[in-house]
Amino acid sequence: MRLLVYTSPARGHLYPLIPILLELRRRGHETSVLTLAKEVDTTRALGIQASAIRERVERIEMDDYKAGPRPLKGNRALGVFAARAEHDALDLHAAIEREGPDALLIDVNCWGAAIVAESSGLPWAVYCPYLLPTPSRDAPPFGRGLRPLEGKLGAARDALLRRAMQPMFERVMVKPQNRLRARYGVPLIENFTDAFARPPLLLALTAEGFEYPRHDWSENVRLVGPIHWSPVQSPPTWLAEMRDPFALVTCSTEKQGDERLIEVALRGLPAGGIAVIATTAAHEPTTFSAPAGSHVERFVSHDAVLKRVACVVCHGGMGIAQKALAAGVPVVVVPFGRDQLETARRVEYAGAGVRLPPHRLTPERLIVAVRAAIACRSQAERVSRLFAAAGGETAAASAIEELVAGRSGKHA
Repeated sequence: MRLLVYTSPARGHLYPLIPILLELRRRGHETSVLTLAKEVDTTRALGIQASAIRERVERIEMDDYKAGPRPLKGNRALGVFAARAEHDALDLHAAIEREGPDALLIDVNCWGAAIVAESSGLPWAVYCPYLLPTPSRDAPPFGRGLRPLEGKLGAARDALLRRAMQPMFERVMVKPQNRLRARYGVPLIENFTDAFARPPLLLALTAEGFEYPRHDWSENVRLVGPIHWSPVQSPPTWLAEMRDPFALVTCSTEKQGDERLIEVALRGLPAGGIAVIATTAAHEPTTFSAPAGSHVERFVSHDAVLKRVACVVCHGGMGIAQKALAAGVPVVVVPFGRDQLETARRVEYAGAGVRLPPHRLTPERLIVAVRAAIACRSQAERVSRLFAAAGGETAAASAIEELVAGRSGKHA
């Protein structure tokens, strides 16, 4: 089998794929990935064929942090995916003609590429490295991080919110996709959830125990648990000198105005007896001032830190939240936008940490939240076991093989 993979321009959408592609290669398959230009050499060094996605796609950057209130940020983020779709469709179409793959694996955020995949006649799948926004009778509407509410009151609340949100999804998601669907000759969709039902296989990189349990998962969904990879990086020499306890504090790799998380952590946690390792990612590390015993870096090997850290404090990106929990480390989530409200609520639901809204973020409240999260260690370890049981890259590779072999069945 020769698998062609198309990713959106984000490391958080490439890195979880790498163990899957390495596992497929171990099984004798060929893989080729189109991804952001800066990661092509890194991917090739692993023995995976790689090339850059169309420059026009990369130039349409995620800028939802400029949009103001959360609903407007959500619209703007979806607008970015819609704007990229025209270009990632053309990009994948050219790659199929160039490489002649046997099957396709598409990033959930690449709407145009998914439409081209559907039109290709090849076996194809979609992977989702964040929580699936598909509706369920067992879960509240996606986006606001609502607590599940049972009974008639919960059903009424959820139905009302779905009706209220439908016009926005129709305008921002359905219409742009249907224009492309008509162009490529595939059936139109009636609502945004139809798009998630189109791929024969939908790989969800999470697992129940963190995600809400559902009895109505679609037949095409396979929950394989989180999958993590990062470039090999030696731990900093000062890590061995860190005195326990300490917390890892992280920001998003895509700008979203979350630098206040590090600023507050550096003021509050060391004063409360908890040192800080802060990774700034999208922010310039020299703009922060760390007290003695704490450190600020753009990137530090999380794998090395997670072996010792007492707690992770993060923005709620699925990558770091699930990586911490996979290591059995409890989490404090301060969600600034995007899907982070949902991630924060799942951490709270699992009892594996604490959700702290950004408007309540102060040094005093953060130290209380961290101490409460540290007490959740046993639940974080429980989530870690459930993640491992889902199968990870082994389960994902097997699901792709089954798809190409023409075998189907319930994947959830």
